Amino acid sequence: MTTRPLDRFAAPLTLVLCMVWGFNQVVAKAALAEIGPIGQTGVRSAIGVVCVVLYAALTKRRIFRVDGSEAAGLFAGVLFTAEFIALYESLRWTTASRATVFIYAAPFFVALGALLVLKAERLRPIQWLGLALAFIGVAVGLARPTPGGGWLGDALALLAAALWGATTVLIKATPLRRVDPEKVLLYQIGAAAIVAPFAMLVLGEPAPSRLSPATIGLILWQGVVVVGLSYATWFWLLTRYPAPQLAAFTFITPLVGVFAGWLVFGEAVSPGFALAILFVVSGVALVNWPRSRAACRGARRDPG
Repeated sequence: MTTRPLDRFAAPLTLVLCMVWGFNQVVAKAALAEIGPIGQTGVRSAIGVVCVVLYAALTKRRIFRVDGSEAAGLFAGVLFTAEFIALYESLRWTTASRATVFIYAAPFFVALGALLVLKAERLRPIQWLGLALAFIGVAVGLARPTPGGGWLGDALALLAAALWGATTVLIKATPLRRVDPEKVLLYQIGAAAIVAPFAMLVLGEPAPSRLSPATIGLILWQGVVVVGLSYATWFWLLTRYPAPQLAAFTFITPLVGVFAGWLVFGEAVSPGFALAILFVVSGVALVNWPRSRAACRGARRDPG
């Protein structure tokens, strides 16, 4: 489908999605009191599976045919499951603000992985600058802890970012790059829904015995709104608008996450961490900076 520049409809809608994603770590942290990180990963993913299957059925997507992407899809699912277990576990040991900022350092790992695996994806000078800023921001953030933060939680959030980056590179480097995005998402959340109960058993995470209505609402928000509606909306936007322009909005998400942590939990932002946020957000924005139209046309013609 032919794409067109962002308009007055797409830009605000993308901002709304970034706000939803920015609040997600706060929602997950609030639910940890009654359901553990592995349980949350499994339940939200199972709800998301139902939403994605319904969406695919309504839009007549052929996501269940065998197309040679099964092995890569299984690997992506394992990485996705590990990513969210690490991210949600990090929220036990650090603030939602710090976890959000560190998880959105993922483009740094994507760019590094692309250098090693995706030889055709050469970084532009502005992206190198973005990587440098993101690296400095992460280093400053780790060196200057804030109240409620801890090195273990920060490290787990960074591990989640690395796993997110590895998943992105895997998708770009395997047959998954030619598969409908809905199917790629289904591989990931489907694997998480299946693997999570076994992971709970092996790692000794207790199954939730009773969930309050508030926690049930938080889990439904993650499964229906975040995994289901927001991802489906994102895929719809990708079919109609240029992906680089949409990706450039992602720098907003960590800012929303920091604001959400302050608003809900009263998490403080020290001057040192504020500097780290500035570097990371600037780095993410530059790494995802859209190419010029001429460059994009050249990239589409490039057989690599």
